[in-house]
Amino acid sequence: MKIALFPGSFDPLTIAHADILKRALPLFDKVIVGIGLNSSKQSFLSGDVRMEIVKAVFANYHNVEVQSYEGLTVDFCKKIHATYMIRGIRSVADFEYERAIAQINQTMMPTAETIFILSKPEYSAISSTIVRDILRNHGDVTPFLPKEALFFL
Repeated sequence: MKIALFPGSFDPLTIAHADILKRALPLFDKVIVGIGLNSSKQSFLSGDVRMEIVKAVFANYHNVEVQSYEGLTVDFCKKIHATYMIRGIRSVADFEYERAIAQINQTMMPTAETIFILSKPEYSAISSTIVRDILRNHGDVTPFLPKEALFFL
């Protein structure tokens, strides 16, 4: 069984994240969305809310699971028996950052492969950081979030 992990903070899950995951689904038997929890960082949304958003957006997809985790992503991969990690790339800067992480992860877990999926051009400017800033300033995030996510905000 080909199991992939799509790790991230998803604070919040954007339409760009959802697009990457939907495009990755045909490649794997199961994709686990791993919501990384970092106790040293202040999240905008709680881990539980982030999990509920992902579950709502992907409620009709039988091969998507949602779990939260703390610690190293490679350790979580081992725990869930994932041999692939999915990462979205929006820009050259993203690529350089993600390449370095993928190479370190490869050293730590040689059995895992990182699969990069390029963002669609229309989504390349969308990031959780920007969406959080819009939310904090009471702006309209409707164009950037899946409609199912709006219920939770």
